[in-house]
Amino acid sequence: MNMSRRSFLKAGTAAAAAMALTPGEMLAKKAKNAPKGMTRKLRLLGVGIGGRGHAVLNGCCKNGDKLYDDVEVIGLADVDWNYAKGVLDEYKGYYPNCKLYHDYRTMFDELLAEADAVICATADHTHAIICAEALAAGKHVYCEKPLTRTVYESRLLTQLAAKANVATQMGNQGASSEGLRLACEWIWNGEIGEVTRVDAFTDRPIWPQGLERPKETPTPPSTLNWDAFIGPAPKRPYNPIYTPWNFRGWWDFGTGALGDMACHILHSVFIGLDLKYPIKIQGSSTPLMSESCPNAQKVKYIFPARDNRAKVAMPEVTVTWYDGGLLPERPANLPAGFNMNISGGAAIFYGTKDTLIVGCYGDRPMLLSGRKPDAPKVMRRVELDHQRDWIRACREAPEMRVPTASDFSQAGPFNEMVAMGVCAIRLQGLNQILDWDGEKMEFTNIPAGAKVQSMVKDGFEIHDGHPTFNKTYTEPVDARKFAAELVKPIYENGYKLPELP
Repeated sequence: MNMSRRSFLKAGTAAAAAMALTPGEMLAKKAKNAPKGMTRKLRLLGVGIGGRGHAVLNGCCKNGDKLYDDVEVIGLADVDWNYAKGVLDEYKGYYPNCKLYHDYRTMFDELLAEADAVICATADHTHAIICAEALAAGKHVYCEKPLTRTVYESRLLTQLAAKANVATQMGNQGASSEGLRLACEWIWNGEIGEVTRVDAFTDRPIWPQGLERPKETPTPPSTLNWDAFIGPAPKRPYNPIYTPWNFRGWWDFGTGALGDMACHILHSVFIGLDLKYPIKIQGSSTPLMSESCPNAQKVKYIFPARDNRAKVAMPEVTVTWYDGGLLPERPANLPAGFNMNISGGAAIFYGTKDTLIVGCYGDRPMLLSGRKPDAPKVMRRVELDHQRDWIRACREAPEMRVPTASDFSQAGPFNEMVAMGVCAIRLQGLNQILDWDGEKMEFTNIPAGAKVQSMVKDGFEIHDGHPTFNKTYTEPVDARKFAAELVKPIYENGYKLPELP
């Protein structure tokens, strides 16, 4: 069907008006005989509940000290029963029939068929395998950020969720904030003009990075299922530095400060500027180690021009990320003494009319001109918190469902952007700007025969007061093959991801 520009804008305005309605208002506008949502309790499974998973469970199940009456936890799994003991005891007390497991696979074998929804808050490297199985079984899924470690895994979860037509949510809770909505609406209303540059940063990591593989290999504690923690990653001996929390800094298990915090800080950038696939990317860092993420990183993305909005154009834009203590330059008109670190970082939008700063989680958006725009409110306001909004979506009939603020249809493509930054860091030894074909999920300009390597150890010693280094590196590997495996990982130990549907 052909559509004129005027008709397109009219349709877009109508859609925006619909988005501004609350879920209750949207439901009220439907016919009286519309399909009804769930009337019984939503049956939940939780995987990885000792850390962040505890907060997610609480958000789904509790209002202060009072349990919600619309959910029931029927099973919990965690590889570390010492770390998770308090949560296991707490939720067994709330739900006496809840079953406890050391391995999610056993729980899924026994309970997935009768469950309605799955919460995944494990280490990054097992997000995709757990969520893919749940989605393939037609279950609603809440997954902590980053959604996945790699581009292919994000694309897979996006497509599986669409096929299953279920409620999904990534755990970047700032997606539900008022601040993110204001920032996006200011941009769309033309308040800062056209944006061709964004700088963003975080104060993370706050866990160890830039490390060599530990030499000590103690026996895992009896309360830890080490094989289940390893999951699809390459086998390695146990060391307490890997888990329960420091997994983020290791390539096999995590995605470093970029994967952890960009899912919060860059969300307003991705949504507000209508981004999708970058076309070019380049990364640099402190020494690139073979085992763990660098202490500090810089990643530059270039996105092509997008379709103009009604009140502002969307030209080509460069987005630059900093972490590990590195900071972008201060905007020229930023008051002296103002700390740009808002709740853990910030994104700085340079527009032709004004400069916008948005803190981590969408906190405290501000224009450097001091203006406080009154832009049309075209984004749905989340009446509940991030977790309960997902519960709301799970309980709604598919025909009536209002997507969550970080539904996988949006979170998946966004997480691809984040995962690409990790690729750029690990391919920095090519010493070139990388061209990216987003549709095909491949780098297109890596020369045939190019090799890359990383440092195993720096061999630092002091001899007679003089510092010396005896650096050792991995064997050079084919860069094209390595890049392909960064995009689509090879799973080990009997785990296997499905192909794209």
